Amino acid sequence: MDKPRIREVILVEGRYDKNTLSQVVDALILTTEGFGIFKDDRRARLFRRLALERGAIVLTDPDGAGLVIRGHLKGILPPDRVKMAYIPDVPGKERRKTKPGREGKLGVEGMDGATLLQALVRAGATLEGGEARERPRFTKADLYALGLTGTPQAQRRRKWLQKALDLPENLSASALADVLERLATPEEVAELLERGEAAGFSDCAQVEKGL
Repeated sequence: MDKPRIREVILVEGRYDKNTLSQVVDALILTTEGFGIFKDDRRARLFRRLALERGAIVLTDPDGAGLVIRGHLKGILPPDRVKMAYIPDVPGKERRKTKPGREGKLGVEGMDGATLLQALVRAGATLEGGEARERPRFTKADLYALGLTGTPQAQRRRKWLQKALDLPENLSASALADVLERLATPEEVAELLERGEAAGFSDCAQVEKGL
């Protein structure tokens, strides 16, 4: 079966991430060389130029280092030309490693193809022949209206929602709004939270996923 072709340049941390992702999609995949992007002005200029020409998708590991690199890329790329793709928190280690990373989570290189493709589609990747999914509208005001910010239970509700949607647990409220803008409508999130309330925000396994 032919691999889905994606228009945007995809930015990942390292060559193992690139190798894994290249088996899943047909796309221009470039690496930040880990934290190397922080002092590589030439690479940064290339990323900005490609983002302007074709758009960019940032796909980093869900650990602390990945979030720092993601934040740096978000700061140097044109905001209207970059999309953020997230993989879920999955405990484990990559096959080539002798022990798990500091936070014990699988990175991009350890993810299965279906999960990686889903992350890209959720981010709004442009597949050959059209948009993968029209981006629904979701704002920070919606977070407040749904009790995801500004209440004593907001953090608990956010953590539960992120787990139910297979999103990283350490997303900020602002990053969560960015993700939901591409993933769900306020009505869909409200319905999911209602099911969470019925379950006491305790067992995501009993709540149907797949917005």
